[in-house]
Amino acid sequence: MANVVVVGAQWGDEGKGKIVDWLSERADVIARFQGGHNAGHTLVIDGTVFKLSLLPSGIVRGGKLSVIGNGVVLDPWHLVKEIAGLRGQGVTITPETLMIAENTPLILPIHGELDRARESQNSVAKIGTTGRGIGPAYEDKVGRRSVRVADLADAATLEVRVDRALVHHNALRAGLGLDPVDRDKLLADLREIAPAVLEYAAPVWKILNEKRKAGKRILFEGAQGSLLDIDFGTYPFVTSSNVIAGQAATGTGIGPGAIDFVLGIVKAYTTRVGEGPFPAELKDADGERLGTRGHEFGTVTGRKRRCGWFDAVLVRQTCATSGVNGIALTKLDVLDGFETLKICVGYELDGERLDYLPIAADQQARCKPIYEEMPGWSESTEGARSWADLPAEAIKYVRRVEELIDCPVALLSTSPEREDTILVTDPFAD
Repeated sequence: MANVVVVGAQWGDEGKGKIVDWLSERADVIARFQGGHNAGHTLVIDGTVFKLSLLPSGIVRGGKLSVIGNGVVLDPWHLVKEIAGLRGQGVTITPETLMIAENTPLILPIHGELDRARESQNSVAKIGTTGRGIGPAYEDKVGRRSVRVADLADAATLEVRVDRALVHHNALRAGLGLDPVDRDKLLADLREIAPAVLEYAAPVWKILNEKRKAGKRILFEGAQGSLLDIDFGTYPFVTSSNVIAGQAATGTGIGPGAIDFVLGIVKAYTTRVGEGPFPAELKDADGERLGTRGHEFGTVTGRKRRCGWFDAVLVRQTCATSGVNGIALTKLDVLDGFETLKICVGYELDGERLDYLPIAADQQARCKPIYEEMPGWSESTEGARSWADLPAEAIKYVRRVEELIDCPVALLSTSPEREDTILVTDPFAD
């Protein structure tokens, strides 16, 4: 049976939640493979809105196994809060429906404190983090000083892990003018939260490989967007993990040969939250119109998103680095009513035309968009569920996007509602 990876192909906020929910009905397992609770997914199911930031989108669907993989960094207190919120909406969550990899690193309160202190004192160039400790938690992971889920089960191991982390963190805190960490309180807080986390702990790598051998369909869910990837994003204005499709394998413990289809989620225009380069950004009435019509505010942070025309250069680039087989084009309805639409088809850098975004930050900042114009449409595309429901100019727009990014459209989304989706190619087809 086919296994599918879903990745955002822009700067995040592409509408992954709805698409993953739409696909999860046909999957047996939904596995989250990177990020933390800094990236939000909004699902609208039968008129009920579910806001998720840590739990896989499949958690709201009965009869599915949801998995948090080792590539995620997990805030245990947020986990408990998010589970409680969903249960309050009638969602059943048990160790049979949710499993957390035993080797998943934890986000501790000291990570959020460090994150916020750095950002507030950075006079050189703010990164624009959410301040939730994601970056510092990943730093501790690669620095071999993380507290991991399995460590919560043994008091002696937990103390060793905390002491190792505090040698590093107390030195940093002193330099930032913060008080030393209260070791005893931190240990007490971890011991208190441990049972609520450990009940979901499992050897996820083993379970996923068994599910695959049994012919079960696995949906691998990423967070954020490929342009925030630590290696291939607009560094340093990126997240602290790999976001591209290859991370699905290392972030869950299943081999890359298990991936049969990579679906890139792409918004019909472009948005970005926080700092960093954005060649096609609009700071005019059109940009405001896109933001207002698209309700462009962060699910987790509430921050207003920067808006711009569709950037085919960037999406073509991310489709290549993630090996995207097909895209899900979302929010087409936001473009309804524009007399003229523009698509960024290249960049001008110091008099030279480029067909990719350069790696050097100073060059990224100097890239100017080269636009191609297309006629818009006055009819509504909202709620369309077949090509016949779309205006001719909207179809031309979609087809031109396919040409420019060198990748076909597999799904087309025309509203936040789950059923307002046009299926072109089934990612789960054998």
